Amino acid sequence: MSGNPTARAVPQATDPSSGTVSLFDGPAVASALRLAGVTHVVWVPDSALGRWDAALSTTPGLTLVRVCREGEAIGVAAGLHIGGARPLVMMQCTGLFEAGDSLRNAVHDLKLPLFFLIGVRSWYAHKEGRTCDTCPVFTEPILRAWNIPYTVIDPKQHSAADMMACYNAARASGNAAAALLAE
Repeated sequence: MSGNPTARAVPQATDPSSGTVSLFDGPAVASALRLAGVTHVVWVPDSALGRWDAALSTTPGLTLVRVCREGEAIGVAAGLHIGGARPLVMMQCTGLFEAGDSLRNAVHDLKLPLFFLIGVRSWYAHKEGRTCDTCPVFTEPILRAWNIPYTVIDPKQHSAADMMACYNAARASGNAAAALLAE
């Protein structure tokens, strides 16, 4: 951060399972969401995103909405947006696969500028050739097929602030977009 007198340190936490520094712990994500003006997080937590539950559910001004299915998450977020809220949808890539019709309706028919944070299961293992899980194979082509612009966020290299920069760029464009979170 040298050379920028206004840069601030990003909160960091050590992941107890790996001992590595994480820039995507629950408090950092919840803080970034609030700073960006997100009012609701609509989600079906997976094993990675679910670790943020405590921080998301206790952050003042941020409402965590738990749903049963990812298609439902998109419908709830659509309603919140129409009602004047600023929701963000969090789901795993398998949920994206399930939620296609809701996504099509909300984003393309209703033209709602929803933002999605999508955890991509087995991203690292796929990149290293250690898995036959096809989730990382299909996530990006599916988003391209739905004309949803996206950015890949690697928690080993990016911070929650980087994710929110994607959110803010999407808001400024007036279009739906996604951040893919490598898991």
